[in-house]
Amino acid sequence: MTRDMTIEGLLDDYRAGRRTVREVVAQAMMEIRREDPRNVWIAALDDAGLEPYLARLEALDPATLPLYGVPFAIKDNIDLAGLPTTAGCPEYAYVPQQSAFVVQRLIDAGAVPLGKTNLDQFATGLVGARSPYGACGNAFDPEYVSGGSSAGSAVAVALGQVSFSLGTDTAGSGRVPAGFNNLIGLKPTRGLLSASGVVPACRTLDTVSIFALDAADASRVLEIVAEHDPEDPYARFDQVPQLGLAGIPEGGFRFGVPAPGQLEFFGDRDYASLFDAAVEHLRGLGGEPVEIDFAPFLAAARLLYEGPWVAERYAAIRGFFDARPEALFDVTRGIIGGGREPRAVDAFEAQYRLQALRRQAEAAWDAVDLVLTPTAGTIPTIAQVQAEPVRVNSNLGHYTNFMNLLDLCAVAVPSGLRADGLPFGVTLFAPAFRDRELLPIADRLQRAAGLPLGATGRPQHDRPPLATDGRHYIPVAVCGAHMSGLPLNHQLTDRHARLIQATRTAPEYRFYALPGGPPERPGLVRVDSGGASIDVEVWAVPADRFGSFVAGIPSPLGIGRVRLEDGSAVPGFLCEPVAIAGATDITDLASWRHYLASRG
Repeated sequence: MTRDMTIEGLLDDYRAGRRTVREVVAQAMMEIRREDPRNVWIAALDDAGLEPYLARLEALDPATLPLYGVPFAIKDNIDLAGLPTTAGCPEYAYVPQQSAFVVQRLIDAGAVPLGKTNLDQFATGLVGARSPYGACGNAFDPEYVSGGSSAGSAVAVALGQVSFSLGTDTAGSGRVPAGFNNLIGLKPTRGLLSASGVVPACRTLDTVSIFALDAADASRVLEIVAEHDPEDPYARFDQVPQLGLAGIPEGGFRFGVPAPGQLEFFGDRDYASLFDAAVEHLRGLGGEPVEIDFAPFLAAARLLYEGPWVAERYAAIRGFFDARPEALFDVTRGIIGGGREPRAVDAFEAQYRLQALRRQAEAAWDAVDLVLTPTAGTIPTIAQVQAEPVRVNSNLGHYTNFMNLLDLCAVAVPSGLRADGLPFGVTLFAPAFRDRELLPIADRLQRAAGLPLGATGRPQHDRPPLATDGRHYIPVAVCGAHMSGLPLNHQLTDRHARLIQATRTAPEYRFYALPGGPPERPGLVRVDSGGASIDVEVWAVPADRFGSFVAGIPSPLGIGRVRLEDGSAVPGFLCEPVAIAGATDITDLASWRHYLASRG
């Protein structure tokens, strides 16, 4: 493919009149409807089914909708009104009267659904080969697996047939296919995206996922679909993260790497060396690698299929399974059928075990801001999967199965190519609700790898890097006893605040040593003239802990807007002017530390 199928590229062309929606969709449908040797699609819309979407858009200005005319694909366990949902099992099929919540959000934003894509039956598998519609072939080499279960969703994007797609991710189904097809694969925080209109695999663990050519496109789609759905009992409002430090900085971040003995590449030397290169790429972006104990994560991963959570897969289709067990693939029937065995006591014991592992895994967030792993340890051929379906599939979940059990968010990122040209990807993950902080780092890491987009051969766009919105923390400028190593700094560190930068104010302030104490405190007062630049530290305070921090600030100090030497303004400590009567003017020292040193 030579045409630009990124969302930004399409929108630019529509607004400039270089392409029309009908032209883009017609070209995409021509490719979809021709012979499909990779078995990407289960069902595509016909011309009559597409017409309402196209006619609606022709009456609108391209600038009025955020996804105007952007074609997308839908994994066939997610409802699109009027088109059968099969979940990879023709005997199970039904025709929904309304689209899934997330699909409708995208349509309302101007996106055009083209059809339903292939998957491992009932989303049970990471290979993309467990489907009566045929094994889905990799976008780079159809002899190799596409990854699953969101197989066709990934390949359709990688081939440039659509701009983005929806998958689901319970055990890695939105990340493994991304890694194997050179894509961004966003596994959002569980519950952040609605699951209404989605055939469940494990209802308490499932999440809709997003495949895109780059992180900017994934971010754009996330902003559309991350809307709270009151009809989904497992939906969660976006919220301040409860684990880890305050925000993931775009530079100076610390990233965890599993200890060498805890990495597994199943004999794939190319993948091993490509992971080492990814670590260096992330270091080059300002990250500091920190070795972590990966054992609790791996132990949690084993619970997904060795514990009672497999009973959720049985519960999801219990009536159909009991009535039509012969309709399922042998391997799928064996896995889901195992869900009839666990007892209630097994479920409770597994929950206790998982909670203990969560506590052990949480220790990592005291040392790092995010973790980097391979997305998968190797990539098998379809023939290898067919020869050993359970073992090979299990290998692919080594770095993915724990993610939803431990309530983490993750982004799979293209990172390199093996000597034979097959993609290698890595995954960045962090505590729940840090999705929007991971994406800018994923964007920079993808740029550092320098790979083309998907399998299209098109280079990455030279656009400004994706920026974090910092919605989960509040920067605070401190100039006295709250600075690093001074008596009140613990009021910040106890709240998991972190130092962003040491800098100076704009030359607009007078600085005073206030009477009283201990501890001694300074007063920073903004003046119209005669001001100076004063040393400050800017700390990031978790938004949910900012209120308790401010509540403890005694008069005459308070929080206002402090202008920094670079012209920006952040919340920070200021002093009421009335309080400088009786205070010592220390403006000439320009630093609280210098003042303390001057007093011996």
